[in-house]
Amino acid sequence: MVDADSKAEYGITLMHKTAVVTGAGSGVGRAVALALAGDEWQVALVGRRESALRETIVLAGSNGTRMLACPADVAKTEDVKTVAFMVLRKWGAIEALVNAAGTNVPRRGLRELSLEDYHRIVDTNLTGAYLCAQAFLPSMRLQKSGTIVNIVSDAGKLANVKAGPAYVVSKFGLTGLTQSLNLEERANGIRACAIFPGDINTPIVDLRPTPPSSEARLQMLQPQDVAECVLLAIRLPPRAIIEELMVRPR
Repeated sequence: MVDADSKAEYGITLMHKTAVVTGAGSGVGRAVALALAGDEWQVALVGRRESALRETIVLAGSNGTRMLACPADVAKTEDVKTVAFMVLRKWGAIEALVNAAGTNVPRRGLRELSLEDYHRIVDTNLTGAYLCAQAFLPSMRLQKSGTIVNIVSDAGKLANVKAGPAYVVSKFGLTGLTQSLNLEERANGIRACAIFPGDINTPIVDLRPTPPSSEARLQMLQPQDVAECVLLAIRLPPRAIIEELMVRPR
C-alpha cells in the first residue's frame, strides 16, 4: 500500500486515486477492482451484467463504498461514452484504466469458428479496450498523468491452438494498441502496460471445448496473482514504466 507520506513521490493524490476497471464482474477484473478498493482507490466497475458488478461490491465489504457500478458493453461505442460521462462527472478525472474484459467461445478453431463469434471476440477483447482508452485519454492528457493497463495473454505473444485464432488476433492487436499508446502518449505523461498471463483460473476457461479439471485449475495462476501485477504497474513512480510483463504459473 502507498502510505500518505509517499503519495507526493508517487504522483498520486487522493483526488486522483480513481480507476476504471472493465470486466469487473468476475475473474481478473473483479480481483483488480477489489485490490484497488482495498488500497483506497475509488473504482468504477464496468461489465455487461449489473448483478455481477453488485456481487463485486458486496465482496468488497466496507470498501464497496468506494465502488461505482457502471453496467455497459465495452464493445458498444455509446455504452462506453455513457460510462465515461458518468465517471468523469462524479470524480472529475481518473488515474488508471484497466482493460480486463475478455471472452472466447467453445467452437474456436478455424474449421468451426463462425464470423459472428469472430467479431464478438475481437469486439470485446480489442475494440472494447480501444474505445475505453479513447474515452478517457482526453482527461488524462489534461491532467498530464494516467496509467492504462491492458490484460493481454501469452497468446498475444505467440499463437497457440488452445486459444483459437479470433482470441489470438484480438490479443496480438491489444499488444499493438499498448505499444501505440506508449509511442503517442508518453509525452503527455501517460503510460501503458501490457500484462501477458499464462493460464488463469477464471470463468473464461469454462468456455474451452474441454474445460480443465479442478486439479488443473489449482495449478493455474489465480486472478489475484494478476491483480498484484496490475497494482505494481500502477503504483510505480511516474518516472518509471512497465511496458510489458509476462507472468506464468510456476
